Amino acid sequence: MFETIGGQPHWPATSHYPMPLLPYALARPLLFKMEAEAAHDLTLQMLAGSQSTPLQWAYCAERISDPIELAGLRFPNRVGLAAGLDKNARCIDAWSTMGFGFVEVGTVTPLPQPGSPKPRMFRLPQAQALINRLGFNNEGLQAFVENVRAARCRQTPEGRGSMLLGLNIGKNAATPIDRAQDDYLIALEGVYPHADYITVNISSPNTQNLRALQNDEALDRLLAALAQRRAALMQSQGKRVPLFVKIAPDLDEHQIHLITQSLRQHDMDGVIATNTTLSREAVQGLAHAQEAGGLSGAPVLQASNRVIAQLRAALGPSFPIIGVGGILSGEDAVSKLRAGADMVQLYTGLIYRGPELVHEVARQLARHRP
Repeated sequence: MFETIGGQPHWPATSHYPMPLLPYALARPLLFKMEAEAAHDLTLQMLAGSQSTPLQWAYCAERISDPIELAGLRFPNRVGLAAGLDKNARCIDAWSTMGFGFVEVGTVTPLPQPGSPKPRMFRLPQAQALINRLGFNNEGLQAFVENVRAARCRQTPEGRGSMLLGLNIGKNAATPIDRAQDDYLIALEGVYPHADYITVNISSPNTQNLRALQNDEALDRLLAALAQRRAALMQSQGKRVPLFVKIAPDLDEHQIHLITQSLRQHDMDGVIATNTTLSREAVQGLAHAQEAGGLSGAPVLQASNRVIAQLRAALGPSFPIIGVGGILSGEDAVSKLRAGADMVQLYTGLIYRGPELVHEVARQLARHRP
């Protein structure tokens, strides 16, 4: 039933698991009675403590086979975990058992930082949405890399092949925006040996002025510096790690056009669309609707799909696009493929639907092969 790594029992990520033994519908009411961030932290603590043990049968599920070649990588299926849920990469082994084809952890910054003052995460259940202003709270690059290296599913070729790993990088809040490039280069160099792909997060609304990096001149400078540093890392480490850029949904058509030009000019490998939105149009009148921060969940679906469609029109049929934002069902995920995405990622949907959403989305997407 299990193998050993370093003399310790290890439940392999490639096992064919049944559906989870513990329905999320039973756990959700208890979690939703807690303050949102406290529930988030407790969930991660439980996942970290149970991963690679028999307790993981409470949430593990079979991985749907729906492979796709993208950015020079072979993804086992088209459903991923979005960055932000596991900022410190503590639960990689747990995610590997839930049926994801790929998992993205972070955002990590070079130095540890506490993030914004609490409370900073709010549920809007009537809209199946969240607002967060976490502010890149994380334990820093050194701890992050140690956690990635400790993940047992990454310690064998079979484990690495069963689920790809993206590492998401950002800048420290205390770093002036005109020095942001320095932080991204430090983070790129630190995560490069351990990533299947790397995502450059320039679209969180919770780090002051960060979204200014989506402007054409700032983006050109940043992507040029990242491309140059990657070329050096390719030479020294003998491998090319794809670079993705994560953008916001609050962009107009002209801004999207400028971004697509920069992506192509600087040999980026893909784009992730989108991060959270600053708009509150869809949640007016709901409790917490006016809290500062980024809104995620069902209200973001159409805005995200609009950006995906504009990206696809500008980038052509072959440029990799990962769609994220507002996926609460398999049909929501299919709508992203119809808009032009190649793959999708989940975050807020997991909080409302639980791990069964991974299987539902993967199964639905497998029926919609291009």
